[in-house]
Amino acid sequence: MNDSIRLGVLVSGRGRGTNLQAILDACARGETKAQVVVVISTHPEAGAVERARRHNVEALIIDPKQFAAPEDYERELTQRLRERQVDLVCLAGYMRKLSPLFVDAWRNRILNIHPALLPAFGGQGMYGHHVHEAVIESGAKFSGATVHFVDEEYDHGPIVLQAVVPVFDDDTPDTLAARVLEQEHKLYPQAEGRLHIEGRRVKIKGASPNCPH
Repeated sequence: MNDSIRLGVLVSGRGRGTNLQAILDACARGETKAQVVVVISTHPEAGAVERARRHNVEALIIDPKQFAAPEDYERELTQRLRERQVDLVCLAGYMRKLSPLFVDAWRNRILNIHPALLPAFGGQGMYGHHVHEAVIESGAKFSGATVHFVDEEYDHGPIVLQAVVPVFDDDTPDTLAARVLEQEHKLYPQAEGRLHIEGRRVKIKGASPNCPH
């Protein structure tokens, strides 16, 4: 069993890259037995690209528009990740839905963080402020963040860790988003610290075979 998990981080759009930064900082402090070996972005101006380079982490730009089909793009992703011996793929502001082809190639080795307490407020179209708006409109008293493995369905795979935050009566999507994001930055590195490698799978430490989350 390899104690150090080699991370490949996928990002898309022009997000700030703050979840990547939280992972990089935790790795630098030795809080998780993992290292980011590559960051792959769909756009050269994504904040994560600059953050990676500041930490001397390789950053690649792979534009899906340059490929004839989504499957070709994902085959390229897989090739680049495998060349760098990546153990675990982390989605950090990656907005594209992964196909069954990619999910199957990385089964039990793709991690995502979602800004709500799954299985509530997940699914297609539930990302960013759409999530926080739905939480506030529902009258829910609590929200939070969820780290989970990725499968073929939106926000559906086994849950690794969750963190809870209160929803206040005067919350706006912005104020709730800020409170949830603070927990995301703590939770993602903690989740990686709970994982270990068995063969070609990344598993949760202490989880029973019948209750993976």
